[in-house]
Amino acid sequence: MDFWKKLGKALLFPHIAVMILLVPVATILLICSMVFVGTESVIAYISYVLAAYTLTVWCFKIPYIIKFIKKFKIENRYAKRWFGDARLRVTISLYGSFIWNAAYAVFQLGLGLYHSSFWFCSLAGYYISLAVMRFFLVRHSSKHKPGEKMHEELVKYRACGIVFLVMNLALALMVFFMVYFGRTFEHHEITTIAMAAYTFTSFTFAIINMVKYRKYNSPVFSASKAISFAAACVSMLTLESTMLTTFGTETMDAFTRKIFLGATGGAISLFIVAMAIYMIAQGTRKLKLLKKEEQKNG
Repeated sequence: MDFWKKLGKALLFPHIAVMILLVPVATILLICSMVFVGTESVIAYISYVLAAYTLTVWCFKIPYIIKFIKKFKIENRYAKRWFGDARLRVTISLYGSFIWNAAYAVFQLGLGLYHSSFWFCSLAGYYISLAVMRFFLVRHSSKHKPGEKMHEELVKYRACGIVFLVMNLALALMVFFMVYFGRTFEHHEITTIAMAAYTFTSFTFAIINMVKYRKYNSPVFSASKAISFAAACVSMLTLESTMLTTFGTETMDAFTRKIFLGATGGAISLFIVAMAIYMIAQGTRKLKLLKKEEQKNG
């Protein structure tokens, strides 16, 4: 009896090293069975069982993982600083996003000039707009605490609204090429599924952070999260384009795909315009109120 109890415990609660090793092994086997071997082979059945077992043992480990993370957040000084300093999180996020957007914009612009393609140039314009906004914000957040220089924050908040309008021109051009010329993003099925998981996760966190960071009463923080949310919306559009190209060619005709892309692209474009107008109007109104308050106090 003790033997079976020990065996059951060893199977359901294996060592953490074994659990970590199971993840890449199960993933590689699944990819091999789907892409190279076939879904009805012996390797495929082994990969399904191993994937189910890996998921099961990790689910059993979730309470311990949560407990470990909570303890780590309390005891580790770097974790305490990270989770306790919103300015640090926003600044590092802005630096990383700025570098990525700038590098990708240069790459797309190079492709656009080399191929004389407005499609690549429109992508470059979109990523340049994101990089410009994040550059404005990271220069401020790296030097000042949230709310410390409210006038400067409001100016940058309003400037981001103006850049959003410019970015919308590049987005409208992207949607036009998708709908009129049928320019889309095409990837393998596995890559598309991974993109979907990443995009939905980013979109969810973008919404959560927009609500979460409002409590700091910082226009710079609000603008940074608005940028992330707008980027997540555009990512949803590119994901839809990819999924329609990858999975919808046999079940949906080209005209229907164009209608879907046009409707989604138009809705996202209108939303970004509305957000830009709101940021410009709010920034201008609060700047006027701040000026009146300074004149009254001075």
